[in-house]
Amino acid sequence: MKIDANLGADLAGAPAAAAKLEQDGYAGVWVAEAGSDPFLPSLQAITATGSVTVGTSVAIAFARNPMTLATVGYDLARASGGRFVLGLGSQVRAHIERRYSMPWSRPAARMRELVLAMRAIWASWEDGAKLDFQGDFYTHTLMTPFFAQQPHPHGPPPVHLAGVGRLMTEVAGEVADGFFVHPFTTGRYLREVTLPALRRGREKAGREGLDGFAVCGSQMVITGDTEEETAKAARGTKRQIAFYASTPAYRPVLDLHGLGDLQPELTALSKQGRWREMTDMITDDVVREFAVTGAPDEIAPAIQAEVGDVYDRVTLYTPYRVDPASFAPHLRGRDEAR
Repeated sequence: MKIDANLGADLAGAPAAAAKLEQDGYAGVWVAEAGSDPFLPSLQAITATGSVTVGTSVAIAFARNPMTLATVGYDLARASGGRFVLGLGSQVRAHIERRYSMPWSRPAARMRELVLAMRAIWASWEDGAKLDFQGDFYTHTLMTPFFAQQPHPHGPPPVHLAGVGRLMTEVAGEVADGFFVHPFTTGRYLREVTLPALRRGREKAGREGLDGFAVCGSQMVITGDTEEETAKAARGTKRQIAFYASTPAYRPVLDLHGLGDLQPELTALSKQGRWREMTDMITDDVVREFAVTGAPDEIAPAIQAEVGDVYDRVTLYTPYRVDPASFAPHLRGRDEAR
């Protein structure tokens, strides 16, 4: 199981930060789309490193279209020498419609078509195939030589999709090369819901099992060198769990554990801005379902024991201030593939 790290949004500091993460022993560097564009720091990380995987985790797919994503993905695959992964997520309806002013409908079906459209575009560049993709959401039928990308030896990047619900997870298994498991998950949800859905998607595509398909986790961890640091980490993690649990789309995870009644209560509090009260509602028992706790040298073994049979690679998810270098001495020898 490979252990990865998240890269911050500071564009100017991205090269040095990425180089340091590679030096510290992380196998991959991921860039999220939180407030800044994720592709610019990805390029910075690519140019500053030589061996680590670099990718978006995730770029918001529905804020863009298949042509723009195919173009930037192909460019970064070329620049990275094949180390770039195009990670995509749907976001939720309110953000797509009200923040990005983009259309929203049938997100799983739309995501499936978006990936297939990208692959059609890449095929037109790689193989010279006529671009003639006509779907329910996207239509791409024009590709002139002036605008076509020149093929390169590394080809299109692997496409990883993120999701929580069964439908989006099945789509990932069917059309993607890998899947990002949302941080708001549990070992039980992984084994009872996520993996079966991925396998159903693979079966639709005529493939058996998950061989050759990357399952990437984002594991919440609570750690610190002192009791005070650990307490702050626990509080930050509870706050993040409360935030995720207030989202109706993520309720199925809670339902599986008999915690579904938490969601409407937390949603109501979130609309009133009562974040402290939301955090207080997350008990230690709930935290144990979602997070791994221990000293820095105990985190990697604990994750291996908890989900090492599921994940090909995992990113340490720390919704509080912590230096990624604190884990560095404990990463060596743990980045071999499962």
